[in-house]
Amino acid sequence: MDRRTFLSYNAAALTVPAVLTTYSNAALAAAPRPEPIDFKSNLPAAGSFPDRWICGSESLMDNTDPPVHVHWYNAHTAILRQNKAYSYEAPFAPLYFGNDRVLLLDEGFTQLRNDWDLRGVVDECIADWCARNGRDPASLELLVAFSHLHADHYAAVNQFADRPNTRYMGLTHEEMVGFWGMTNYPEEQVTLDLGGRDILIWGSPGHVVSEFAYYDSYTQILYTGDMFYRGRCYITFWEPWFDSMTRLMEFVDTHPVTHVMGCHVEISKDGEDYPYGLTWQPDEAPVEMTVAQLREAYEHAKTITEPGIYFTGTVFLCNQTRSFTTIDSNPYRYS
Repeated sequence: MDRRTFLSYNAAALTVPAVLTTYSNAALAAAPRPEPIDFKSNLPAAGSFPDRWICGSESLMDNTDPPVHVHWYNAHTAILRQNKAYSYEAPFAPLYFGNDRVLLLDEGFTQLRNDWDLRGVVDECIADWCARNGRDPASLELLVAFSHLHADHYAAVNQFADRPNTRYMGLTHEEMVGFWGMTNYPEEQVTLDLGGRDILIWGSPGHVVSEFAYYDSYTQILYTGDMFYRGRCYITFWEPWFDSMTRLMEFVDTHPVTHVMGCHVEISKDGEDYPYGLTWQPDEAPVEMTVAQLREAYEHAKTITEPGIYFTGTVFLCNQTRSFTTIDSNPYRYS
């Protein structure tokens, strides 16, 4: 959706909007329903990704897009994406609604509400969902969590510190694991009940030590954070990462998966590696990936025996090369 289209949708806006919101047809068709929502039948729940996300601009001074793009994948699932003009990381953040609580994953690279107000955006999404479903926003508990312990995923947690009816994940490994009640990390799989909507969670280390994978049983989207995403998968600890990939393989062998989704896009539709820190990605690849692409990367990983950068056709596996952030400056061979 371009700037002109957004303003025609929100003609009252006289300044740069705080948020760009797009909808799938399934979201627009949903009518308010005060009765409990059925998250168990007719699965997977239909949904769609936008044709194009906000992805920065050539001139950051002239950027007219809002700080965050909110896309309603379907009536009960929103996906937020930070504008690259505000952060080159441009992380994605799923927002899952259940009958009793809402789960926000990965909070974006912002700290202060007067920089850009992520909490306000999330509250708007909750108010929108409640209005469409005949609910009181105060009745829903908000869970603020993240995939792993890097600042572009947890920086905005402090914005929610004084929010009523909210619980947020702590910033240590012990607090992260304890937040989900895990006692056997990373192998243990736990189930978070949002009120009829189950989220399956287990450990997925390798990019860093403290990391999780999330599976939404309603949309059947597998969210892999930075451990596997459309770009440079920085693998700090190879053996734990390979073990995590093995767990993903075992999971997709036993569970239906509609999409595999990571937290960033750093690659073009043609497989070009965008330079590190780039704030303009006009031809970026879609964030959603397939199970086949995940399997392809796993098979490629089986052949890797030394540090280096390896292209799987979908992602770059950067094995122990984090200090060399782009391919052209990496001293190791890559293939």
